[in-house]
Amino acid sequence: MTLRAVVFDLDGTLFDHPTAALAGLRTWVASLGRTCTAELEAAWLEAEERHFRAWRDGEVTFAEQRRRRLRDLLPLLDLPVGDDAALDALFTDGFLRAYERAWAGYDDAAPAVRAVRAAGLRTAVLTNGTEQQQSAKVAAIGLTGLLGPVLTAEGLGVAKPHPGAFRAVCEHLGLPPGEVLYVGDDHEVDVLAARAAGLRAVHLDRTGTAASREAARITTLLDLTAHLGPA
Repeated sequence: MTLRAVVFDLDGTLFDHPTAALAGLRTWVASLGRTCTAELEAAWLEAEERHFRAWRDGEVTFAEQRRRRLRDLLPLLDLPVGDDAALDALFTDGFLRAYERAWAGYDDAAPAVRAVRAAGLRTAVLTNGTEQQQSAKVAAIGLTGLLGPVLTAEGLGVAKPHPGAFRAVCEHLGLPPGEVLYVGDDHEVDVLAARAAGLRAVHLDRTGTAASREAARITTLLDLTAHLGPA
């Protein structure tokens, strides 16, 4: 089947969320007069994954998943846990500002998008996040105007790995799933879920340490062009 479009995940694929998240955490913790240890970093990343998943699955609001992350972390810093308003202010004025200052794209992101477009293929982004923040990330890393539409879980009302998220982006593009390739760094949420919805998929394993035995695997987006042929 002819390939007509490539849809990218954002965080961990085009946008370097892991580096920005840790940099933001370290800056914020230092501003609180505390030391950011490896154990603290691991606890923060685990809390982010667990509570973001709860939002993704529709169990809590986006603001609540942020509060829950702080409720997990603040006791580890020997700091008081305030009410919802105090937690919202602390997240926004503390971690979020530091995180945003560390935003950056991967070096292979723009070249890969240009290569896809040069191959005559359309592009889009499908990301689990909010409209405002995810669009701001695309702009911050210089991909606005280079990429096609940015579709978010918030805007669609459904998040990956639900098949409805993948089908929605195909409907937005006006293409059948079999003519769309999805590229993401999470093997279960991005790759397996995209295939279950009928799309083609490539796993971006940047560290080269994924446990899955995935045939369609790349460690850099610069190798994506090898997967742009017909199925």
